[in-house]
Amino acid sequence: MSLEMRQQLKLSQQLVMTPQLQQAIKLLQLSHLELLETVQNELLENPFLEEDASPSNSESENASPEESASADGPPDEDEFFQSKEDTGSETDLARNADWEDYLGDFDSTTKQSQIRETELPEDSPSFEARLSTKPSLDGHLAWQLHLSDLTEEQMEIGETIIGNLDSSGYLQASVEEIAQQTSAAAGEVEAVLFRIQRFDPVGVAARSPRECLLIQMEVLEIKDPIMLDLVSNHLEDLEKKRYKPLIKKYKISMDDLSDLLDRLQALDPLPGASYGNEEPAYVSPDVFVHKLGDEFMVLLNEEGLPHLKVSDLYSNSSNLNQKDMEYLQERKRSAEWLIKSLYQRQRTLYKVTESIVRHQRGFFEKGVSALKPLILKEIAEDVEMHESTISRITTNKYVATPHGVHLLKFFFDSALSLDNGAQVGSESVKDFIKRLIAEEDQKDPLSDDAISELLKEKLKVNIARRTVAKYRTALGLDSSSKRRAVL
Repeated sequence: MSLEMRQQLKLSQQLVMTPQLQQAIKLLQLSHLELLETVQNELLENPFLEEDASPSNSESENASPEESASADGPPDEDEFFQSKEDTGSETDLARNADWEDYLGDFDSTTKQSQIRETELPEDSPSFEARLSTKPSLDGHLAWQLHLSDLTEEQMEIGETIIGNLDSSGYLQASVEEIAQQTSAAAGEVEAVLFRIQRFDPVGVAARSPRECLLIQMEVLEIKDPIMLDLVSNHLEDLEKKRYKPLIKKYKISMDDLSDLLDRLQALDPLPGASYGNEEPAYVSPDVFVHKLGDEFMVLLNEEGLPHLKVSDLYSNSSNLNQKDMEYLQERKRSAEWLIKSLYQRQRTLYKVTESIVRHQRGFFEKGVSALKPLILKEIAEDVEMHESTISRITTNKYVATPHGVHLLKFFFDSALSLDNGAQVGSESVKDFIKRLIAEEDQKDPLSDDAISELLKEKLKVNIARRTVAKYRTALGLDSSSKRRAVL
């Protein structure tokens, strides 16, 4: 058998991810805050992009999103795919795009916010400037440390101790490890640790919940022998609510034990939690759903999103060299595609939300208990888009509803079968479990088996005890033994 080299021509077509498609897909997945940041960055980087300060014409303001989404509007996702042989035409792109009022079709509360901003005095500080910085646990303790009458060596030990605290205020290193890090004796470390544990918040830098609570009791001068013994030897019994052995041991009544527990609950087992370093996560809804009469109205959140247009500043560029011309053409195409992709994102988000409202009308009328099973395929078929597009447009998007702010993914609920053959959403079952536990007798809380039986009786849902336990855990609810109250 001989080996030979041979040249062969082969013509084939394949789908590729063009830069325009990549940009469109990226915009679909961005939340409202991420979209604002992306648009602002593009405004800074692209000389062909500029903000259109002129008001939208009356026709575009009065037109509904469905009317504005004409055949000349942005293409669906599949139309962004191109073969390597088909690069498109700038002329067709410019002819098919009407971008100057691409956001006017979905206008919401922008004008009201602009009015509120103009009412403020010119010299008034910004909103961020009126906020105070939340102190960190490390900073709060370091401030107290440097006000203490300690030597430089003790200061170094104290700073090392503070640097080894977790977010709850507990010490994560042993005395020996700190002594090794600071080249100090273990006794010196213990002395500084003793001082820090009595800083504010009291009990910080403790090595266990037992030590933390005992330090607080010492500072508060709580000398009740039963309370001291409860903290020293029976924290696990208190956590698991094993009260009968404690009543028998101390020869007290349940009322007396309840009083002791009330006093213990006034202590703080997580002294550093209120000084957490994590910043709160702010949610800006991408969509608002309001009820107007018997119908629900969908409004996109355009707050802070500028109206973009392609600048004509570089239209007369015949005196530029070839390299500069190519750069300007590339930047112009990028600006056009960004505006087109933004329009496509807003139209897709509107249509998908509108479809979700139609499918989950029960939720918008009554709340979580009326949430129905729903899958991506149903919405995709309703709006005539691909399931992947629905998945992207519902990722990291929040909608403000009459029943709270929810992720769009929240409305895609898995189904549980009823005894009569119908189906109910898992979120509805979770809501039912939550309401059952909220209304239970605290002296005799419902077990998972009892909840399972009530589900069969009232919702006709046949689910096992372990499924009830899984849903209860997902809701952050304790087991019946831990929910039992001492009254």
